[in-house]
Amino acid sequence: MRIENINPDGYVYTPAKKIDLGDSYLIFVSGVQAPKGNINEVVTEDIKEQTKLVFEEINTILKQAGATLDNVVKAVIYLKDMNDFEVVSSIRTEYFKNAMPVSTMVEVGGFVRSGSRIEIEVTAVLEK
Repeated sequence: MRIENINPDGYVYTPAKKIDLGDSYLIFVSGVQAPKGNINEVVTEDIKEQTKLVFEEINTILKQAGATLDNVVKAVIYLKDMNDFEVVSSIRTEYFKNAMPVSTMVEVGGFVRSGSRIEIEVTAVLEK
C-alpha cells in the first residue's frame, strides 16, 4: 500500500492523504474551514459565503489528488449553529448533485479559526 500526501501550495500541513488500494485510491481530506485573512480570522462571517468557500477549497484539494467532488463518498459537516442547517444543506446539494455521499452533520462548540461557522471533511474514492 502506498500513501501520498496531497499538499497544494500554501499549506503548512497535509490537507489530504491519497492511499493506493490497487484498483482504486482512497482519499481523505482534512477538515476545511473558510480561508483566513492576515490574522487567524475568517474572511467572511456569512454562512453562505463560508460554505461555498469551503466546498471550493475541498474541490481544489481533490483536484490535486486527481479527483473531483463527484468522487466523494462521505462528508462530515461541523456547524457552529444548527440553525444554519437549511442554508448549508441547500449548498451541499448543489456541490454534491452527482455524488450524493453519505454524510453526518453535527453542531460543535467552536473552531480553531476565529469567526468560522463551518468545517467540512470528506472521503473520496477514485477508480484507476
